[in-house]
Amino acid sequence: MNELSERFDTHDPGERQVAEKLRCDACPVMCYIAEGRTGACDRYGNFGGRITRCDPVRVLEHSAEEAAAVVPFMAEGKPWDGRLVNTRRRFVSAIGAGTTYPDYKPAPFIVSQEVEGVDLVTVVTEGIFSYCGVKVKIDTDRHLGDETAIVRAEGEAVGHVTTGEYGSQMLSLGGVSHLTGGSKSEGRVTCKTLLDLCNRQAVELTIDGGASVVVQAGAAPVIDGKQEHRMRVGCGSATIGMFATQWRGLVDEVVVVDDHITGVVSEHQAGKVLGWEDTGIKILGRRSTPGRYFKVSEPGLGWGGTTISDPLEILGEWNPKKGARPGLSLLMVSTTGEQFAYYELDDELKPVRKPFPDRLRKSVDLIEDNCEPALCTVLFMAGAGGSLRAGVTENPVNLTRSVHGLKTYVTCGGAPVYIWPGGGITLMVDVTRLPENAFGYVPTPALVAPIEFTMRRDDYLALGGYVDEIRSLDDVLARGGEYFNERRIAGSPPGNPWPPLAQLRRESGR
Repeated sequence: MNELSERFDTHDPGERQVAEKLRCDACPVMCYIAEGRTGACDRYGNFGGRITRCDPVRVLEHSAEEAAAVVPFMAEGKPWDGRLVNTRRRFVSAIGAGTTYPDYKPAPFIVSQEVEGVDLVTVVTEGIFSYCGVKVKIDTDRHLGDETAIVRAEGEAVGHVTTGEYGSQMLSLGGVSHLTGGSKSEGRVTCKTLLDLCNRQAVELTIDGGASVVVQAGAAPVIDGKQEHRMRVGCGSATIGMFATQWRGLVDEVVVVDDHITGVVSEHQAGKVLGWEDTGIKILGRRSTPGRYFKVSEPGLGWGGTTISDPLEILGEWNPKKGARPGLSLLMVSTTGEQFAYYELDDELKPVRKPFPDRLRKSVDLIEDNCEPALCTVLFMAGAGGSLRAGVTENPVNLTRSVHGLKTYVTCGGAPVYIWPGGGITLMVDVTRLPENAFGYVPTPALVAPIEFTMRRDDYLALGGYVDEIRSLDDVLARGGEYFNERRIAGSPPGNPWPPLAQLRRESGR
C-alpha cells in the first residue's frame, strides 16, 4: 500500500468511522483519514481522534503593524484563556476557517461585532470553487501568442490567450472545462497552476505557436528566458501624440515602430497641428488615418513587438516630389524607447545610420521614463454558488440580492472584490491583496478560496440568516469552531478597508 492510500481512502456515504480512520466531510472526496495523517487536500487531518483544520484561522488586525503572532488553544498544557493580545480592530477572515460544504449546514463562523456603533455580522467560509479561474495581465511590449491560442502548463491545456489590451497581454486560465471537462491529468495540472498563481508562486506557461512565459503575481514576466522591464507607453500613434512637441525642430521625421499601430509624425494629426513639413516617406503597411499604419510586420520579439530587427525594413522608396531630400534626418524608435536609431538620407535618398545625436537623447529617455514597469497581475475569478450562499441563508437568492443591492459587502481573505453585474455572485480579486498562501485545493479538482460576507445585523436577519449561529467575536476567538485548530493574528495587507461603514450606513439609510 502506498503512502497516499495509507493517509486516506474514499468510501460509501453513511459511515463516520472505519476501523481507526475518521471520515472527513469537508469536501466531496470524503476521505477516511488515519490518526496523525491528513486527507488528500492536506487541509484537514485526524489529530487526537477528531477531524481538524490543519491551518490556523487568520484573524486580520487593521493597524499599521505587520507583526504576526500565533496563539494556540493549548499552550504549556493549559488552555488559552481567551484574552485578546491587544484591542485593535479585528476581522475573522475565512483563511483556515473551514468550509460550508456540504450545503445543508451554516457557515463555519457567523461573527458579530460592533464597530463605531454599527452592529455588524460577518459570515465566514472557505469556498470550494469548481467554477473558477484566473485572469492574467502581463505588462509587456512583446507578442506572446495569437488570440485564442492554447496556453499550457506541463504540456496540458490550462487556458487561452485573450484580447490584448493597451500595453498588456491577457490570458484566461482555468475554468470548469479545464478543471473537470478534460482528462484527469488536465484537471490536476490546471488546479495546481491556478493554486500556485493565486498563492503568488512562479508558474511557467507555454503558448501554442508563441512564447514561453514565467508568470508570478506582482513580479516582472520572464519571456523566452528574458526578464521584461517595461510595458509600452502607448501605440505608435499615441506615442507621437504625447511627444511630438519634444521632436519639433530637432529632427525632420519620426517613426514610432509598433506591432499594432505604427506612427509617422509628419503625417499624423499632431504633426499637422504643429506645422510639420512633408518628408516623402513611405511606410510598407496598411494605412489607416493619416500617420497611422497597421500590419507593418507580424507580431514578434523585435522592435515595438514586431518581428523586425532592422526598422528600415518597413520603409519604401522616399518621394522627392513630396519633400524627400538629401540630408533629411530621421528618428526611428520603439514604443518603449528601448530601441532607437538615427538616420540621414544620402544623395540617392537612402537612409544611412549615423551616430545618435545628443539633441534627441532627452526625447528618447522621456519615452522610456513614461513606460511603467513590466508586471504580472493575477486576478482570481469565481462564481459563488450553492454551498456558499446556503451557508449564509436558507434562501440563497436573498444573499445575491443583498450583494447586488450593496447591503452586503464581499471580501476574499479580507481583500475587497469586484462583483460583476448580472445574475449570481461572480467575483474577481487581485491575489496580491490577500495574505500569503490564502488559497487551497481539493482533489475533485477545485480551488478553495476564502470568502466573507459582511452586513448590518438587521439586514442579516431580514435576509433569513442563521440567527442561532451568530457568535460574538470574543466567543469565536476564545472557543473556535467545529474544526478549529488555532488562530493567527496578522496585520491586514495595506489598502484593504474594513469594515465598510460608509457603504453599509448609506445603503441602510443611516
